[in-house]
Amino acid sequence: MKKFIILIGVISISFMSVILAGDGKRTNEKYFGNWGKDKSPVEVGKRVAQHFLESPHFNYGFPFAPKYIYYPEVCTWYGALRFADATGDKEMLKKLSERFEPMFGSEKKLIPPANHVDNTVFGSVPLELYIQTKEEKYLELGKSIAEQQWLLPDSLKEKQDAVDLSNKGYTWQTRMWIDDMFMITAVQSQAYRATKDKKYIDRAAREMTLYLDSLQQPNGLFFHAPDVPYFWGRGDGWMAAGMSILLKELPKNHPDRAKILAGYKKMMATLLKYQDEKGMWHQLIDKPDLSWPETSCTGMFTFAFINGVKSGILDAKEYGPAARKGWLALISYIDEKADIHEVCEGTNKKNDLQYYIDRRRITGDMHGQAPVLWCAAALLK
Repeated sequence: MKKFIILIGVISISFMSVILAGDGKRTNEKYFGNWGKDKSPVEVGKRVAQHFLESPHFNYGFPFAPKYIYYPEVCTWYGALRFADATGDKEMLKKLSERFEPMFGSEKKLIPPANHVDNTVFGSVPLELYIQTKEEKYLELGKSIAEQQWLLPDSLKEKQDAVDLSNKGYTWQTRMWIDDMFMITAVQSQAYRATKDKKYIDRAAREMTLYLDSLQQPNGLFFHAPDVPYFWGRGDGWMAAGMSILLKELPKNHPDRAKILAGYKKMMATLLKYQDEKGMWHQLIDKPDLSWPETSCTGMFTFAFINGVKSGILDAKEYGPAARKGWLALISYIDEKADIHEVCEGTNKKNDLQYYIDRRRITGDMHGQAPVLWCAAALLK
Protein backbone atom coordinates (compact mmCIF):
# COMPACT_ATOMS: atom_id res chain seq x y z
CA MET A 1 0.00 0.00 0.00
CA LYS A 2 2.83 2.36 0.96
CA LYS A 3 4.60 1.69 -2.35
CA PHE A 4 1.36 2.33 -4.22
CA ILE A 5 0.91 5.72 -2.51
CA ILE A 6 4.49 6.70 -3.30
CA LEU A 7 4.00 5.64 -6.93
CA ILE A 8 0.81 7.72 -7.22
CA GLY A 9 2.71 10.70 -5.74
CA VAL A 10 5.52 10.35 -8.28
CA ILE A 11 3.02 10.09 -11.14
CA SER A 12 1.15 13.15 -9.87
CA ILE A 13 4.36 15.22 -9.66
CA SER A 14 5.38 14.11 -13.15
CA PHE A 15 1.92 14.92 -14.49
CA MET A 16 2.03 18.40 -12.95
CA SER A 17 5.50 18.96 -14.42
CA VAL A 18 4.15 18.15 -17.88
CA ILE A 19 1.24 20.55 -17.36
CA LEU A 20 3.53 23.35 -16.16
CA ALA A 21 5.94 22.73 -19.04
CA GLY A 22 2.99 22.85 -21.42
CA ASP A 23 1.82 26.14 -19.92
CA GLY A 24 5.31 27.59 -20.39
CA LYS A 25 5.38 26.42 -24.00
CA ARG A 26 1.96 27.93 -24.70
CA THR A 27 3.06 31.23 -23.11
CA ASN A 28 6.17 31.31 -25.29
CA GLU A 29 4.16 30.60 -28.43
CA LYS A 30 1.43 33.14 -27.60
CA TYR A 31 3.60 36.09 -26.60
CA PHE A 32 7.07 35.18 -27.84
CA GLY A 33 6.45 33.45 -31.16
CA ASN A 34 4.96 33.97 -34.65
CA TRP A 35 6.88 37.18 -35.23
CA GLY A 36 6.58 37.47 -38.96
CA LYS A 37 9.22 38.20 -41.57
CA ASP A 38 12.45 39.88 -40.34
CA LYS A 39 11.10 40.33 -36.79
CA SER A 40 12.06 37.11 -35.07
CA PRO A 41 14.76 37.19 -32.36
CA VAL A 42 16.79 34.69 -34.39
CA GLU A 43 16.89 36.92 -37.48
CA VAL A 44 17.33 40.23 -35.66
CA GLY A 45 19.83 38.87 -33.16
CA LYS A 46 21.98 37.35 -35.87
CA ARG A 47 22.10 40.62 -37.83
CA VAL A 48 23.03 42.69 -34.77
CA ALA A 49 25.59 40.14 -33.50
CA GLN A 50 27.22 39.90 -36.92
CA HIS A 51 27.37 43.68 -37.09
CA PHE A 52 29.15 43.68 -33.74
CA LEU A 53 31.71 41.16 -34.99
CA GLU A 54 32.43 43.39 -37.96
CA SER A 55 32.78 46.55 -35.83
CA PRO A 56 36.15 47.77 -34.53
CA HIS A 57 36.72 48.41 -30.86
CA PHE A 58 35.34 51.71 -29.55
CA ASN A 59 32.69 51.94 -32.27
CA TYR A 60 29.86 53.21 -30.08
CA GLY A 61 29.48 56.86 -30.96
CA PHE A 62 31.54 58.54 -28.25
CA PRO A 63 33.52 61.56 -29.46
CA PHE A 64 36.69 60.03 -28.06
CA ALA A 65 38.20 56.58 -27.83
CA PRO A 66 39.51 55.46 -24.43
CA LYS A 67 42.70 53.49 -24.20
CA TYR A 68 40.86 50.28 -23.32
CA ILE A 69 37.59 48.44 -23.95
CA TYR A 70 34.71 50.50 -22.56
CA TYR A 71 31.51 49.14 -21.03
CA PRO A 72 29.07 49.65 -23.98
CA GLU A 73 31.22 47.28 -26.03
CA VAL A 74 31.44 44.88 -23.09
CA CYS A 75 27.64 44.78 -22.75
CA THR A 76 27.23 44.16 -26.49
CA TRP A 77 29.89 41.44 -26.49
CA TYR A 78 28.19 39.77 -23.51
CA GLY A 79 24.84 40.00 -25.35
CA ALA A 80 26.30 38.47 -28.52
CA LEU A 81 27.72 35.58 -26.49
CA ARG A 82 24.38 34.95 -24.78
CA PHE A 83 22.70 35.03 -28.18
CA ALA A 84 25.21 32.54 -29.62
CA ASP A 85 24.49 30.25 -26.69
CA ALA A 86 20.71 30.60 -27.04
CA THR A 87 20.88 29.68 -30.73
CA GLY A 88 23.59 27.04 -30.38
CA ASP A 89 25.64 28.91 -32.97
CA LYS A 90 29.13 27.44 -32.54
CA GLU A 91 30.56 29.40 -35.44
CA MET A 92 29.49 32.68 -33.87
CA LEU A 93 30.93 31.60 -30.52
CA LYS A 94 34.20 30.81 -32.29
CA LYS A 95 34.31 34.29 -33.85
CA LEU A 96 33.45 36.00 -30.57
CA SER A 97 36.24 34.02 -28.88
CA GLU A 98 38.68 34.96 -31.64
CA ARG A 99 37.85 38.64 -31.07
CA PHE A 100 38.99 38.18 -27.46
CA GLU A 101 42.11 36.11 -28.13
CA PRO A 102 44.48 39.06 -28.81
CA MET A 103 43.80 40.29 -25.26
CA PHE A 104 45.98 37.49 -24.00
CA GLY A 105 48.79 38.90 -26.15
CA SER A 106 49.12 41.86 -28.51
CA GLU A 107 45.97 43.65 -27.24
CA LYS A 108 46.40 42.99 -23.54
CA LYS A 109 46.57 46.75 -22.97
CA LEU A 110 42.91 46.97 -24.02
CA ILE A 111 41.78 45.16 -20.85
CA PRO A 112 40.52 47.96 -18.59
CA PRO A 113 41.92 48.37 -15.07
CA ALA A 114 39.40 47.08 -12.51
CA ASN A 115 39.28 50.41 -10.72
CA HIS A 116 35.71 51.53 -11.43
CA VAL A 117 32.31 49.89 -11.98
CA ASP A 118 32.32 50.87 -15.65
CA ASN A 119 35.64 49.07 -16.11
CA THR A 120 35.09 46.07 -13.88
CA VAL A 121 32.02 44.88 -15.81
CA PHE A 122 34.53 43.79 -18.47
CA GLY A 123 34.94 40.58 -16.43
CA SER A 124 31.49 39.46 -17.62
CA VAL A 125 32.88 38.63 -21.05
CA PRO A 126 35.71 36.23 -20.15
CA LEU A 127 33.43 34.62 -17.56
CA GLU A 128 30.77 34.01 -20.23
CA LEU A 129 33.46 32.64 -22.55
CA TYR A 130 34.51 30.25 -19.79
CA ILE A 131 30.91 29.15 -19.15
CA GLN A 132 30.52 28.25 -22.81
CA THR A 133 34.02 26.93 -23.64
CA LYS A 134 35.35 25.72 -20.25
CA GLU A 135 38.77 27.17 -21.09
CA GLU A 136 40.50 27.97 -17.81
CA LYS A 137 42.27 31.09 -19.09
CA TYR A 138 38.91 32.85 -19.31
CA LEU A 139 37.94 31.82 -15.79
CA GLU A 140 41.26 33.00 -14.36
CA LEU A 141 40.91 36.44 -15.92
CA GLY A 142 37.22 36.85 -15.11
CA LYS A 143 37.59 35.77 -11.48
CA SER A 144 40.53 38.11 -11.00
CA ILE A 145 38.42 41.06 -12.12
CA ALA A 146 35.45 40.03 -9.95
CA GLU A 147 37.74 39.77 -6.92
CA GLN A 148 39.31 43.17 -7.55
CA GLN A 149 35.86 44.72 -7.37
CA TRP A 150 35.76 43.79 -3.68
CA LEU A 151 39.44 43.97 -2.75
CA LEU A 152 40.19 47.41 -1.30
CA PRO A 153 43.33 48.79 -3.00
CA ASP A 154 46.18 49.93 -0.78
CA SER A 155 45.83 53.42 -2.24
CA LEU A 156 42.34 53.72 -0.70
CA LYS A 157 43.03 52.31 2.74
CA GLU A 158 43.36 55.83 4.13
CA LYS A 159 40.02 56.97 2.66
CA GLN A 160 37.36 56.50 5.31
CA ASP A 161 34.41 56.17 2.94
CA ALA A 162 36.04 53.33 1.04
CA VAL A 163 37.15 51.63 4.25
CA ASP A 164 33.62 51.87 5.71
CA LEU A 165 32.08 50.35 2.58
CA SER A 166 34.58 47.51 2.59
CA ASN A 167 34.09 46.81 6.31
CA LYS A 168 30.32 46.56 5.77
CA GLY A 169 30.74 44.00 3.01
CA TYR A 170 30.14 46.32 0.04
CA THR A 171 32.43 46.97 -2.89
CA TRP A 172 34.64 50.03 -2.58
CA GLN A 173 33.40 50.88 -6.09
CA THR A 174 29.95 51.77 -4.71
CA ARG A 175 28.99 55.27 -5.86
CA MET A 176 25.16 55.21 -5.61
CA TRP A 177 24.38 55.71 -9.30
CA ILE A 178 21.70 53.37 -10.63
CA ASP A 179 23.99 52.39 -13.53
CA ASP A 180 26.06 50.46 -10.99
CA MET A 181 23.34 47.88 -10.50
CA PHE A 182 24.14 46.35 -13.83
CA MET A 183 27.90 46.90 -13.72
CA ILE A 184 28.31 45.31 -10.29
CA THR A 185 25.54 42.73 -10.52
CA ALA A 186 26.55 41.44 -13.95
CA VAL A 187 30.17 40.55 -13.15
CA GLN A 188 29.41 39.07 -9.72
CA SER A 189 26.47 37.03 -11.07
CA GLN A 190 28.69 35.82 -13.90
CA ALA A 191 31.36 34.77 -11.41
CA TYR A 192 28.69 32.82 -9.52
CA ARG A 193 27.47 31.14 -12.72
CA ALA A 194 31.04 30.19 -13.60
CA THR A 195 32.14 28.90 -10.18
CA LYS A 196 28.96 28.25 -8.12
CA ASP A 197 30.81 29.98 -5.28
CA LYS A 198 28.08 31.52 -3.12
CA LYS A 199 30.19 34.52 -2.12
CA TYR A 200 29.71 36.11 -5.54
CA ILE A 201 25.91 35.98 -5.52
CA ASP A 202 25.90 37.12 -1.88
CA ARG A 203 27.95 40.17 -2.87
CA ALA A 204 25.59 41.07 -5.72
CA ALA A 205 22.49 40.63 -3.55
CA ARG A 206 23.89 42.65 -0.65
CA GLU A 207 24.85 45.48 -2.97
CA MET A 208 21.43 45.43 -4.65
CA THR A 209 19.61 45.79 -1.31
CA LEU A 210 21.75 48.85 -0.51
CA TYR A 211 20.73 50.53 -3.76
CA LEU A 212 17.08 49.57 -3.30
CA ASP A 213 17.08 51.18 0.14
CA SER A 214 18.88 54.28 -1.11
CA LEU A 215 17.43 55.03 -4.53
CA GLN A 216 14.05 53.37 -5.09
CA GLN A 217 11.17 55.81 -4.79
CA PRO A 218 7.60 55.13 -3.62
CA ASN A 219 6.46 54.74 -7.25
CA GLY A 220 8.98 51.92 -7.79
CA LEU A 221 11.33 53.87 -10.07
CA PHE A 222 14.85 55.03 -9.23
CA PHE A 223 16.51 58.42 -9.15
CA HIS A 224 19.74 58.56 -11.16
CA ALA A 225 21.54 59.33 -7.89
CA PRO A 226 20.48 60.59 -4.44
CA ASP A 227 21.09 64.20 -5.49
CA VAL A 228 19.54 63.85 -8.98
CA PRO A 229 15.75 63.43 -8.66
CA TYR A 230 15.00 62.37 -12.24
CA PHE A 231 13.84 59.05 -13.64
CA TRP A 232 16.30 58.81 -16.53
CA GLY A 233 15.34 56.01 -18.92
CA ARG A 234 18.60 54.14 -19.43
CA GLY A 235 19.63 54.65 -15.82
CA ASP A 236 16.49 52.86 -14.67
CA GLY A 237 17.12 50.39 -17.48
CA TRP A 238 20.41 49.34 -15.94
CA MET A 239 18.59 48.72 -12.65
CA ALA A 240 15.76 46.75 -14.29
CA ALA A 241 18.18 44.58 -16.26
CA GLY A 242 20.46 44.06 -13.26
CA MET A 243 17.61 42.96 -11.00
CA SER A 244 16.21 40.55 -13.57
CA ILE A 245 19.64 38.97 -14.11
CA LEU A 246 20.22 38.68 -10.38
CA LEU A 247 16.82 37.11 -9.69
CA LYS A 248 17.51 34.44 -12.32
CA GLU A 249 20.59 33.31 -10.38
CA LEU A 250 19.60 34.08 -6.78
CA PRO A 251 18.65 30.89 -4.88
CA LYS A 252 15.01 30.73 -3.81
CA ASN A 253 16.00 30.52 -0.14
CA HIS A 254 18.47 33.42 -0.22
CA PRO A 255 17.80 35.86 2.65
CA ASP A 256 17.86 38.90 0.33
CA ARG A 257 15.62 37.41 -2.37
CA ALA A 258 12.27 38.58 -0.95
CA LYS A 259 13.42 42.21 -0.74
CA ILE A 260 14.91 42.22 -4.23
CA LEU A 261 11.87 40.49 -5.68
CA ALA A 262 9.55 43.04 -4.09
CA GLY A 263 11.64 45.92 -5.46
CA TYR A 264 11.65 44.35 -8.93
CA LYS A 265 7.88 43.78 -9.01
CA LYS A 266 7.22 47.30 -7.79
CA MET A 267 9.38 48.74 -10.55
CA MET A 268 7.86 46.52 -13.25
CA ALA A 269 4.32 47.54 -12.28
CA THR A 270 5.14 51.22 -12.73
CA LEU A 271 7.03 50.65 -15.97
CA LEU A 272 3.97 48.90 -17.36
CA LYS A 273 1.98 52.11 -16.82
CA TYR A 274 4.52 54.25 -18.66
CA GLN A 275 4.94 52.12 -21.80
CA ASP A 276 3.50 54.21 -24.63
CA GLU A 277 0.96 53.07 -27.24
CA LYS A 278 3.68 52.03 -29.67
CA GLY A 279 5.54 49.98 -27.02
CA MET A 280 8.30 52.46 -26.20
CA TRP A 281 9.56 54.12 -23.05
CA HIS A 282 10.90 57.67 -23.03
CA GLN A 283 14.15 59.41 -22.15
CA LEU A 284 12.50 60.60 -18.92
CA ILE A 285 10.14 57.81 -17.94
CA ASP A 286 7.54 59.87 -16.11
CA LYS A 287 7.66 62.81 -18.54
CA PRO A 288 6.75 61.32 -21.93
CA ASP A 289 5.23 64.63 -23.00
CA LEU A 290 8.59 66.39 -22.55
CA SER A 291 10.98 63.69 -23.74
CA TRP A 292 11.48 61.43 -26.73
CA PRO A 293 11.04 57.65 -27.16
CA GLU A 294 14.47 56.16 -26.38
CA THR A 295 15.65 52.75 -27.55
CA SER A 296 18.28 51.68 -25.00
CA CYS A 297 15.88 51.96 -22.07
CA THR A 298 13.11 50.32 -24.11
CA GLY A 299 15.41 47.38 -24.77
CA MET A 300 16.39 47.07 -21.13
CA PHE A 301 12.81 47.26 -19.82
CA THR A 302 11.65 44.77 -22.44
CA PHE A 303 14.48 42.44 -21.38
CA ALA A 304 13.37 42.69 -17.75
CA PHE A 305 9.77 41.93 -18.74
CA ILE A 306 10.80 38.91 -20.83
CA ASN A 307 12.88 37.47 -17.98
CA GLY A 308 10.08 38.07 -15.50
CA VAL A 309 7.44 36.36 -17.63
CA LYS A 310 9.66 33.41 -18.57
CA SER A 311 10.69 32.79 -14.95
CA GLY A 312 7.09 32.99 -13.72
CA ILE A 313 7.77 36.04 -11.55
CA LEU A 314 5.55 38.31 -13.64
CA ASP A 315 2.02 37.44 -14.70
CA ALA A 316 2.19 36.31 -18.32
CA LYS A 317 -1.24 37.67 -19.28
CA GLU A 318 -0.35 41.11 -17.97
CA TYR A 319 3.31 41.44 -18.96
CA GLY A 320 3.57 39.07 -21.94
CA PRO A 321 1.76 41.42 -24.35
CA ALA A 322 3.84 44.37 -23.09
CA ALA A 323 7.09 42.44 -23.62
CA ARG A 324 6.03 41.49 -27.14
CA LYS A 325 4.99 45.07 -27.89
CA GLY A 326 8.33 46.34 -26.56
CA TRP A 327 10.32 43.98 -28.79
CA LEU A 328 8.38 44.90 -31.92
CA ALA A 329 8.69 48.62 -31.16
CA LEU A 330 12.41 48.32 -30.42
CA ILE A 331 13.37 46.52 -33.61
CA SER A 332 11.45 49.01 -35.73
CA TYR A 333 14.33 51.41 -35.01
CA ILE A 334 16.96 49.08 -36.55
CA ASP A 335 18.13 50.12 -40.01
CA GLU A 336 19.49 48.14 -42.96
CA LYS A 337 23.01 48.27 -41.46
CA ALA A 338 21.74 46.68 -38.22
CA ASP A 339 22.28 49.96 -36.36
CA ILE A 340 19.61 51.02 -33.89
CA HIS A 341 18.51 54.65 -33.84
CA GLU A 342 17.42 57.06 -31.09
CA VAL A 343 19.96 55.99 -28.46
CA CYS A 344 20.72 58.48 -25.68
CA GLU A 345 24.39 59.42 -25.66
CA GLY A 346 26.60 58.54 -22.67
CA THR A 347 25.25 60.49 -19.71
CA ASN A 348 26.71 61.57 -16.40
CA LYS A 349 24.44 62.57 -13.53
CA LYS A 350 23.31 66.18 -13.31
CA ASN A 351 20.61 67.85 -11.23
CA ASP A 352 19.12 69.60 -14.24
CA LEU A 353 15.93 68.50 -16.01
CA GLN A 354 16.87 70.17 -19.29
CA TYR A 355 20.21 68.33 -19.33
CA TYR A 356 18.39 65.00 -19.71
CA ILE A 357 15.88 66.33 -22.22
CA ASP A 358 18.66 67.74 -24.43
CA ARG A 359 20.89 64.66 -24.57
CA ARG A 360 21.98 63.81 -28.11
CA ARG A 361 20.28 60.96 -29.98
CA ILE A 362 22.81 58.62 -31.55
CA THR A 363 22.58 55.85 -34.16
CA GLY A 364 24.49 52.60 -33.74
CA ASP A 365 25.72 53.39 -30.24
CA MET A 366 26.47 50.16 -28.39
CA HIS A 367 24.45 51.34 -25.40
CA GLY A 368 21.52 50.58 -27.71
CA GLN A 369 22.90 47.59 -29.64
CA ALA A 370 23.49 45.60 -26.43
CA PRO A 371 19.89 45.39 -25.13
CA VAL A 372 18.67 44.20 -28.54
CA LEU A 373 20.92 41.17 -28.15
CA TRP A 374 19.91 40.62 -24.51
CA CYS A 375 16.27 40.58 -25.56
CA ALA A 376 16.88 38.25 -28.50
CA ALA A 377 18.74 35.77 -26.29
CA ALA A 378 16.13 35.96 -23.53
CA LEU A 379 13.28 35.37 -26.00
CA LEU A 380 15.03 32.25 -27.31
CA LYS A 381 16.08 30.72 -24.00
